[in-house]
Amino acid sequence: QVQLVESGGGLVQAGGSLRLSCATSRTIGSINIMGWYRQVPGKQRELVADITSGGSTNYADSVKGRFTISRDDAKNTVYLQMNSLKPEDTAVYYCNARILLLKWYDYWGQGTQVTVSS
Repeated sequence: QVQLVESGGGLVQAGGSLRLSCATSRTIGSINIMGWYRQVPGKQRELVADITSGGSTNYADSVKGRFTISRDDAKNTVYLQMNSLKPEDTAVYYCNARILLLKWYDYWGQGTQVTVSS
């Protein structure tokens, strides 16, 4: 089991920045992939960015060059730095942990609201 606790969401004007944090209950180095997803009402949850235990990162095209995912192994925390925010970035952001043990196991945080005003 992995507990994930997100923080850092809020209301920001277009062009502004926010940093999301996700604290894990498990040693982050033992988690194969940590990621951030987002969801708006009526749409599927979509991947924003993820980072592997080896440090490789992956971003959705819509956030490349604006968002940065990183991790602090000493704090067992993953961050999502979001710059140049746009109204279309408005969503509930969820932290995800994926662990491979014969099969993939997914764990989710409770979500944090990000609202970008125009």
